[in-house]
Amino acid sequence: MTASGIVLYGPPGSGKDTVTAELAKLGDEFALFQRLKAGPGRTAGYRLTTVEHIEELSRTGEVLYRNARYGAEYAIDRPEVARLVRSGLTPVLHMGQVVGVNAVGNFPINWVKVLLWCPEEVTRERCHGRGDRDVDARLKVWHETRQDLLDHAAEPWSLVIRTDQVSPSQAAQTISEARVAGTTAEVRDIRGLVE
Repeated sequence: MTASGIVLYGPPGSGKDTVTAELAKLGDEFALFQRLKAGPGRTAGYRLTTVEHIEELSRTGEVLYRNARYGAEYAIDRPEVARLVRSGLTPVLHMGQVVGVNAVGNFPINWVKVLLWCPEEVTRERCHGRGDRDVDARLKVWHETRQDLLDHAAEPWSLVIRTDQVSPSQAAQTISEARVAGTTAEVRDIRGLVE
């Protein structure tokens, strides 16, 4: 099988962590890509570093994508993606910006680009349910993600999944099948989804 990766794009509370956990249950080839992170906030699921380290990787062309959010700096570095792929793993990347989805596409493997979506009220409920202390900030990001999708309405997606309408295990199974099938991304009408 051709080397592949999965990008899970969606707003806070759309189920990126939950779907990733379900993918891991389907097979040990699925590996969460732990982004580099410099700054405050959650530490689980990240490789903690410094802004200086991210700057150095950027200068040497080793950063596929970099962004700032919640007062922290994040980076997706080429060497870690390459390490996972060389190990025979399928990296699962969590993204919140369409420009980032496109940027990681520059790493030459088959990317299954998945848009996970849920309404604002579902994000609110899930954020409260998991004990987020910054729910207002996460709802602001939900709106930013919605606008990002509207600004990139012609962006092609391999799959679009409403996580408030399918179970995490169903979503993971669908994603796994798309990876095996080599499903390519195509433009889908997402306006009705997010408007």
